[in-house]
Amino acid sequence: MEDAALYIHIPFCDHKCIYCDFYSIITSDNVSAFLVSLKKEINFYSQKYSKGRNFTSIFFGGGTPSLMQPDYIDQIIHCLKNNFAVSEDVEITLETNPGTVNRKKLESFRQIGINRISIGVQSFHEDELKFLTRIHDKQTAVQTVYDAKESGFNNINIDLIFNLPKQTKDMWKQNLETAVTLPLQHISAYSLILERGTILNKMVIDGKIKLQDDDHDADLYEMTIDYLTSSGFMQYEVSNFALPGFECRHNNAYWRYKNYLGFGPSAHSFFNKKRWWNFSSLKHYINAIEENNNAEANHEVITGEQKLDEYVMLALRSKGIDVKEFQKKFGEGWLVKNKNIFQNLVDEKYVKLEDDYIELTKKGYAICDEILAKLL
Repeated sequence: MEDAALYIHIPFCDHKCIYCDFYSIITSDNVSAFLVSLKKEINFYSQKYSKGRNFTSIFFGGGTPSLMQPDYIDQIIHCLKNNFAVSEDVEITLETNPGTVNRKKLESFRQIGINRISIGVQSFHEDELKFLTRIHDKQTAVQTVYDAKESGFNNINIDLIFNLPKQTKDMWKQNLETAVTLPLQHISAYSLILERGTILNKMVIDGKIKLQDDDHDADLYEMTIDYLTSSGFMQYEVSNFALPGFECRHNNAYWRYKNYLGFGPSAHSFFNKKRWWNFSSLKHYINAIEENNNAEANHEVITGEQKLDEYVMLALRSKGIDVKEFQKKFGEGWLVKNKNIFQNLVDEKYVKLEDDYIELTKKGYAICDEILAKLL
């Protein structure tokens, strides 16, 4: 059976951070109505895509899924298991914000089957947390990690953001040093990205905030790779580091170009060469489900050329291109055409060729976008 993944977008949030461009709403209105619609949507797509697939990952993103009560999340998990062939060892991730959970609530999440927790820490510096408008402080973030550990979670991730305005190398190194002292199996470290429509974007346009330059960003990124890999974490994607055996199964489904279904407002799906996405507005989502049992806002059918480009982009961002698998999917033409480019990248130590894999080196990860621009 073919492996696939399931994503649930919980749109409810208690606060909109200045850098966030994910769809979220700061209200508890329609919480019950959303659950009813979500179950209808799950049932609708299960009739189309459940056969012949083994769903190995369920990921609750948002928004802030940890705001919901465990019973609410439990109902969704049961609905998914009743409609899809979910594997017995399924990885079930819940995105969690410090300040929205305590140990008792985390224990309840563990009891309903959540076995991977992803905590949105972002920084351990108080001034940076205030700048990012997070609702927690350093101690709350640290305590949330320990509470998760003591609640029975042995697969814990934290998110961190680097290259914040005025962030020095020492400040970022302190974040990394704190992180590796915690009982973590996974760390996601992202460079601050300016997204259109965010509060941060307007602050930059208005001249209230000045972002740091690309060279500083590259230095912090290189420091991240060096520090985390020397601390026992393996880099398996541009921004993700895991202890051996703890790569995020759900993320790998995306990066290895597997099929996935997304449920909830703004959720995206990719199945059988078709990509589609839902309405972002919760009210539009609920109305669409009531009328059509789905909330598809638009879609695209992936062409052969587009599939090759996307496969290469995702593969090079993560574990690399499996040459034999690539040849089965696309033939040898593209590899032959780009042979000289790859050889130059190898000579310049941006790429390495090992065991029929084309992989980026640490140096290559730092200019991943530039390399992809040459190839695609």
